[in-house]
Amino acid sequence: MWVSWRISVVFVISLLLLNAGKLWADAIVVNQAMRAETIAQYYVEEDGVRLELEMGLAELEAFRNLLPDEIYYQITGEHRPLAERLEQFFAQDLVVAADDGVALAGRVLAMEPRPRLERDKISGEPLPSNGADEETVIFARIHFPFAELPRTLTFARRESSGVGFVVYHEGIAVNDFRFLAPSQTLQLDWEDPWYSSFNNRALRRTYFSPMSVFLYIEPYEVRKEIIVRPKDLQEWVDLGLEGRSTIPVELQAELKRRVGEFLRNRQQVVIDGVAVEPELARVNFLARTLTASRVIDPPVELDINAATLGVIFAYQTITPLPQKVTAKWDMFNDKITVVPAATVDQAGSLPTFLEPDFATLKWENFLKFPDLPTLKAVVPPPSMIENFMLYLRWVLLGVTGLVIWRCWRSRSSTSPLTSGSSFVALMFVALTAGGFWVAEGARLSDATANDLVATLLHNVYRAFDYRAEGDIYDVLDKSVSGDLLTDIYLETLRGLELENQGGARTKVKQIDLVEMTARPAPEGGFLADATWVVGGSVGHWGHLHERRNKYQAELNIRPVEGTWKLVGMEVIQEERL
Repeated sequence: MWVSWRISVVFVISLLLLNAGKLWADAIVVNQAMRAETIAQYYVEEDGVRLELEMGLAELEAFRNLLPDEIYYQITGEHRPLAERLEQFFAQDLVVAADDGVALAGRVLAMEPRPRLERDKISGEPLPSNGADEETVIFARIHFPFAELPRTLTFARRESSGVGFVVYHEGIAVNDFRFLAPSQTLQLDWEDPWYSSFNNRALRRTYFSPMSVFLYIEPYEVRKEIIVRPKDLQEWVDLGLEGRSTIPVELQAELKRRVGEFLRNRQQVVIDGVAVEPELARVNFLARTLTASRVIDPPVELDINAATLGVIFAYQTITPLPQKVTAKWDMFNDKITVVPAATVDQAGSLPTFLEPDFATLKWENFLKFPDLPTLKAVVPPPSMIENFMLYLRWVLLGVTGLVIWRCWRSRSSTSPLTSGSSFVALMFVALTAGGFWVAEGARLSDATANDLVATLLHNVYRAFDYRAEGDIYDVLDKSVSGDLLTDIYLETLRGLELENQGGARTKVKQIDLVEMTARPAPEGGFLADATWVVGGSVGHWGHLHERRNKYQAELNIRPVEGTWKLVGMEVIQEERL
């Protein structure tokens, strides 16, 4: 009975909307439901509040006063004027009230049945539709006009088991998706909507602070990353933003330069008691969500209230890992009283909050078994003697056969077999056996070739555990030869860098040689048709990024100056897993 009733509701509303175009305005962007049956998205602007309401069919009864007469009658069996019902709905059922507590009068702009939009259950980001088993919801757009700009807004509901809601003030999300309590009051900051907030602290969004700082401790490098709003930084340094509502593309390069230079000498990093000079690695404008942060590339004009910069400084260390690293935060004011921070090492992230009386971010080395850059020993190529014996053994075998034959002939004739002849025969047998044993070292077995390829790949990727370009080249030179050295450096670096992350480099954790076949090549080398998978992660902008790439390539490996080296590589396929 309930299912058929819901189907009839959707059918009737569809007919109404098809035949009453003048009553309902065009619909706008489809909203999503997260986990709640009904979702309310409020957009607070200077002309009023826009509500995009997504009502699940199971909860239509709670919104009966909002629905057209035919649907209201389907639900209640009663006839009641729509104007009367709407007045009750906006005054009692789903309320938006301004400073004086009087509910704002709403006006329905659009209503229609739609498929529910699937969204990420953490961030609320829209997900691609799978096109199957889509749930139908009733979407409504409602506008609550302001008579004057309010200082507060109260959002309230009377019925419904749960309404998921989020509020945006001039494009800035005030809260992450939460369930709407019977009443929630929002304090509005019209000068800077970033600081608009609910009285209920539980509704504070995850990225509530305009500034945050992270320390990453990695082998041979400490990295400091600062995320900051240029609008807030304007208090400490003139960025030319006064009076602007946007940051146009043509100003962004100079703004990034000024920010980088200003922050270079702030939050001084001390490593094992020594203040270390930073290297400005990157400055990028970021787009952030709860699950990811990406560099905005190509650049676009940015809203001054939402624009966010990510600034990265690198500090080279002499020892693989220091014992203690500190950075003191020195930018607080009346609005910025708490700065989210974290230290990140191989054991994971340790988040904290910096405050004026607790302003030092500190990391100490408690790692028992740190993963440090290590190279594997490469089996040496065949020596000159082994290569010589590869051919001489057959000569020795022939001579030994001749000596044994002569001894046998001497024994079968009237001539006596002397002890000297027997000794010579035994000596040649021993030499031949030794020659064959030594020559085995010149033959590259399948197992040895497989281990050799795996070792060279390991050493190539481990070179990028070092951070200075000179150190990387020095380590690569142990495994790569000639003109290929630069090509390998650039190709591997490209593969390890994250797209849209401003050059962040993956820390390789695992290299798996999936498949390999070898065949002989000139100059004592061999060609390897190899497939391998590289897995790793990188902490960046406060998130952990995982990455796995699969490669298929032909590798040319040859003895060079007494060691096996990679002298040629042709990548056939690269696949992101």
